[in-house]
Amino acid sequence: MSRRARLLNAWLRRFEKPRLARAEDPVKLRRQMELSARIFLRAPRGTRFDRIDLSGIEAVQAVPRRHSGGPVIFYLHGGGFILGSPHTHRAPVAHLAALTGLRAILTRYRLAPEAPFPAALEDAMQAYRALGDPPGGVILGGDSAGGGLALALLARILAEGLRPPLGTFGFSPFTDLTFSGASFTANAKADPMLPAQRAADLARMYLNGADPRDPRASPLFADFTGAGPVWITAARTEILLDDARRIADRLMAQGVDVTCVIEGDLPHAWPMFQGYIPEARQSMVELAAWISTLSRL
Repeated sequence: MSRRARLLNAWLRRFEKPRLARAEDPVKLRRQMELSARIFLRAPRGTRFDRIDLSGIEAVQAVPRRHSGGPVIFYLHGGGFILGSPHTHRAPVAHLAALTGLRAILTRYRLAPEAPFPAALEDAMQAYRALGDPPGGVILGGDSAGGGLALALLARILAEGLRPPLGTFGFSPFTDLTFSGASFTANAKADPMLPAQRAADLARMYLNGADPRDPRASPLFADFTGAGPVWITAARTEILLDDARRIADRLMAQGVDVTCVIEGDLPHAWPMFQGYIPEARQSMVELAAWISTLSRL
């Protein structure tokens, strides 16, 4: 682990994790997240950002300076289903767009508690349908809750017989709202970023009484038969480690080609920390190489 990653972990553990543990107002947290993204996250030079409409769903399109055509990256942001937007995540995703030469579309979805489950998945599905059948196909992805949402969307796409994405990726995907993975308690102290004690609050706001085993909420219980390749990464010390490991096992058991990358003591969804730790850049480079193999299929 790099020195920068150790420093980032220390900062997250000292400031970010306690802030998330005591936060009560989702609206205030959203404002803080938007401000932090504007201040601290920078997209590659030459990236063009366009606001687009996907059948009534707002989205941001990131077009790299060297756009080579090919598939479209369709990205769903993280934030525990209560935070985040295309704007908070557009800079890190623009780095992936630059590495691949592909345009990336980050779609907005309704957030809890104002719009609980299944609103987020309904919006993601509506936006995916609006993409139609772009030349070269679609690469589906997301981080954290957005990674879980991407996998839930993949299962829904397969169930409805739509053209599936060429591949799907997830950074530390949140796949099990029953919180039954052993790492959720075993890594509660070691995780430098996520406070495990807020799980019940998150479930209450997002699920609003729905069954946490519903595969639309927890893709760990979904059917992925017939899916294209999936790429997943997680850190050994994060509480969502088993969310990644177990969804990888389930996918492989259903005949899906899975690449599951488990790294060391890194922050939750660390590829999003572009410009701060070298591990973020390296993971994006590895993911871009994986995407390039799908583009040639």
